[in-house]
Amino acid sequence: MSVPYETCGTHEAFESPDACLQRLLARTLNSFELPDETLSRLDTALAYDSCLHSAAHHSDGRRRETYRHVWLVADGSAVTLWELTHNTGPDGRLHHEVYTDQEELRIATARLPLPSAEPEALEGAPPLVVDDRTAQPPPGREYEWGDSPDHARRVLRRAENTDRPGEEVAVLLAGAFAHQITQAFGRLDPLSGRRAGFSLYEHAFLLADGREVSLWEVEHTATPDGRHMCEVYETEDAAQSAMERRAASL
Repeated sequence: MSVPYETCGTHEAFESPDACLQRLLARTLNSFELPDETLSRLDTALAYDSCLHSAAHHSDGRRRETYRHVWLVADGSAVTLWELTHNTGPDGRLHHEVYTDQEELRIATARLPLPSAEPEALEGAPPLVVDDRTAQPPPGREYEWGDSPDHARRVLRRAENTDRPGEEVAVLLAGAFAHQITQAFGRLDPLSGRRAGFSLYEHAFLLADGREVSLWEVEHTATPDGRHMCEVYETEDAAQSAMERRAASL
């Protein structure tokens, strides 16, 4: 399905984040309700992305779409605005509204005179549900939005291995929009007459251009004095090899 309005961000590379914001505010009927704090944060926007979040089309011509707009701001956090578009008014024209969180969006959507507030099928087509970002994460990804660059800095800062990811990776992750932490491995094994703990975590980051970058963090107590130690690698294979080396050294 084609997106029935003009987008920018990843779709219009030549528009600035501020220009995208101004176009959004100009077309929404309730932009004056946005908190001053939100608008102040958006004044420092560095990057922008948008995607169709959900859609419901009905056989009588009425329709509803929701869009997620995300700006990366100067402090490294993300600001999200939710846009609701619909043609359910008496004039039948397409109207735009904007909200700061999904609960406000849900309440506004529930007020629309539509048979259902849930995504429905296009007439004569299978059910359509478009969710999450334009660059879809792998199945099972549930990203957290906000403070992702700071999370990446903390992971890299606590790494004690000399072959940890370098400055190039740190600069790349400074542009992350979202992240997810997954425990890939964890165990306590009796090694050399003692118990050593090993845990492997994947820190997955979603970048502004839709790419995914992962850091693999090994936490273990396979040290001479049994203290806790963190190591970080760019690949899962490198992290697994590090755990094997540590276990063999005990």
